Amino acid sequence: MPSFDVVSEIDIHALTNAVDQAARVVNTRFDFKGVDAKFERDERVVTIFADADFQVTQMLDMLRDTLIKNNIDPKCIDAGDVEISGKQARQRITMRHGLDKELTKKIVKIVKEMKSKVQASIQGEQVRITGKKRDDLQTVIGHLKEQNIDMPLQFTNFRD
Repeated sequence: MPSFDVVSEIDIHALTNAVDQAARVVNTRFDFKGVDAKFERDERVVTIFADADFQVTQMLDMLRDTLIKNNIDPKCIDAGDVEISGKQARQRITMRHGLDKELTKKIVKIVKEMKSKVQASIQGEQVRITGKKRDDLQTVIGHLKEQNIDMPLQFTNFRD
């Protein structure tokens, strides 16, 4: 029976490349000369350090641009508040990974509302869609891509 999984994952290697590229952009920009500005990455958490809060905001925009260039959807960014301590401002950006319970239920609901001949089941941080025909599954993929879901979705493990 054909099936596929709906997941939301971030490629760690692409994230590393995006952070490195954003750091290079900061180092070459004229308005950041002499400023102690940097990015630090620990797994899926990126911390931005700069001298002022407006610089942190600019660096977040640079990071978004490089994420897009590295095929990472900026919808997965969960930006915390800018914290100012002394003469340094910082912001923690968490890259959301996996589907939470509410989102998996929402995806199952969307699939059931289609009245298609497929079944959706929640399996941890992913949703498995099974059906008798490959065309039905492809219709579900197209329908889910059209929906306004606040996380980037990938469709993996497609089996006939």
